[in-house]
Amino acid sequence: MAVQINPSILSADFARLADEAKAVEGADFLHVDVMDNHFVPNLTLGVPVVESLARATDTPLDCHLMIEAPDRWAPQYVEAGASSVTFHVEAAAAPVRLAREIRAKGARASMALKPATPIEPYEDLLPELDMLLIMTVEPGFGGQAFLDIMLPKIRRTRELISKHGLQLWLQVDGGVSAATIERCAEAGADVFVAGSAVYGAEDPAEAVRALRKQAEGVTKTAAWACDH
Repeated sequence: MAVQINPSILSADFARLADEAKAVEGADFLHVDVMDNHFVPNLTLGVPVVESLARATDTPLDCHLMIEAPDRWAPQYVEAGASSVTFHVEAAAAPVRLAREIRAKGARASMALKPATPIEPYEDLLPELDMLLIMTVEPGFGGQAFLDIMLPKIRRTRELISKHGLQLWLQVDGGVSAATIERCAEAGADVFVAGSAVYGAEDPAEAVRALRKQAEGVTKTAAWACDH
């Protein structure tokens, strides 16, 4: 599976989002963190900004909904132009129905798990998804330190994906940088959200290329990748 780097605009300049999107045009997706100040203690942006951003860039949008009632709101983000929509299983009332609705509207359906949420109870849901997001920090704020204790969870998740023979992307989000991306790739992640590591760099586009090269180098020899 190809390595993907998704810069998080949470670390970008919100007054210049169109320019910040152009600065990382070599990225696979733009990661858009939607927070409602209820599910997480922070407030960011919503549907109107996603609509505007979708018009301003050719890079597909990967919307991560850290919100309550995603069953109600997630479909609106597909309509706003998101190519991938991630909801939190902790907040979803009917995750299978929601994943199917997101897919039916034409986007990739993704489910996120907070650090304390185990993957095992959701094994039967995996075929309904296009991507699974393992949070490697507590959701809500950018710039946090990577939680190494999530690496075994990433490995267990990759094992479940392989067990069922699924073409499911495995994304990690939180503290991903040059210092941590190789460990994530070795554990089984193939989609990497990077905020400060990209937008805090002097050249964001070069930061994307460098992170991709690091992850690809590890993935070529990782045991999980060699099984495919």
